[in-house]
Order: sequence, then structure tokens, then C-alpha cells
Amino acid sequence: MAASRYRRFLKLCEEWPVDETKRGRDLGAYLRQRVAQAFREGENTQYPRPRDTSFSGLSLEEYKLILSTETLGEFKEMNKGTWKKLQEKFAPGSPEGKHTAWARALPRPRT
Repeated sequence: MAASRYRRFLKLCEEWPVDETKRGRDLGAYLRQRVAQAFREGENTQYPRPRDTSFSGLSLEEYKLILSTETLGEFKEMNKGTWKKLQEKFAPGSPEGKHTAWARALPRPRT
């Protein structure tokens, strides 16, 4: 993996010429310097990962916790609207029971 990355950086350095008029602030020269520092052993350079994290900074254990079925279910419940929660609360199993459950939930008109 490091070898292919090294070759891609070398190709980038070849395609990005050094501009002598921008001495001390040339991007091409800076790229060459950084590639030389990063790949001191050329294609044989090893790239150990300093930490087991990703772009977000979370660890593998934190990702497992967040993506667990239980946690996702809690998020789903939190995102339900009030109307959906009321429907689930008053919705019995049979169609006849639905009518009576809604009738009990509605206020009776004053006579």
C-alpha cells in the first residue's frame, strides 16, 4: 500500500513543476520536500497508523455502540412525531377496537 501511495506522490511531483520565481513559497518544491520526509525509504516505507480512529475521531468501540440495533432504535423513537406516537398508543390490534379506542380519546360534545 505504501508503495502505490509513494508512486502516486512521485507522479504528482513530476506533474507539478517547481516555479523558480516563487522561491520559498512554491507548492511544487513544498510537495517534493514533504514526499522526501514522508517516504525516507522510498517504496519500502511503512505507514503505521498512529491511532485506531477515523476522520470523526471516534474509536471502533464508539462506532459499535452508536450503530448497535438498540441505539438506532432509540434514535428512531426520538425522531417520531407526536401524531405517530398517538396513533401507536391508541391503535389496538383489530379494526373494531380502533374505532372504540379513538372514540374514547376524543372529548364528548356538551349537550
